[in-house]
Amino acid sequence: MGAKDGCGCCSCLCGCLFSCLISLVLQILFTVLVIVAVAGFIFWLIFRPNEIKFRVTDASLTQFNFTANENTLHYNLALNVSIRNPNKRIGIYYDHIEANAYYRGQRFDTETVTPFYQGHKNTTVLSPVFKGQQLLTLGGGEVFNFDSEKADGVFGITVRLNLRIRAKLSWIKIGHFKPKIKCGLKVPLTSNGTSPAGAFESTKCSLDL
Repeated sequence: MGAKDGCGCCSCLCGCLFSCLISLVLQILFTVLVIVAVAGFIFWLIFRPNEIKFRVTDASLTQFNFTANENTLHYNLALNVSIRNPNKRIGIYYDHIEANAYYRGQRFDTETVTPFYQGHKNTTVLSPVFKGQQLLTLGGGEVFNFDSEKADGVFGITVRLNLRIRAKLSWIKIGHFKPKIKCGLKVPLTSNGTSPAGAFESTKCSLDL
């Protein structure tokens, strides 16, 4: 009987220690969560971070020809991309900006933009130019769509920006962040400075998830 009582006491002690350990871990986790939440709230109160806004304000497409028997796209596309930092206390370092142009899901050109720093409440305009020729593999349906867009004088082109940025909070720099931005454009083809389809309409870009 004495041995069995000893085992029972030992099991009870182990159970109490385990329960105390679990309770302590939960208290620590709760405290950490509270601290993180309070720190995040204080950060928001001080810096009031707002989303950086990207918009293609102008696009000029003077050449966009696809040679079916050679599977070659000849293009000349110039863009003005407006980047607006609406924050009062946060500056942005753009350490790397890669602009990629796509047609029907296929990339036909890549341009790298010179890195820069953007201050508070500032708007910066980037002007990448995509010019040259590229092999594209378009199926019969895609060639039909190309011909339809050519007849209408407006082409659906997607531009994606791959970024590597840092944020400057007062004298503190944090990062690196790697957001991707997507701009779905309807670009009229111009000839001799005019386009029968009308002018390009300014287009808002969005985060590419």
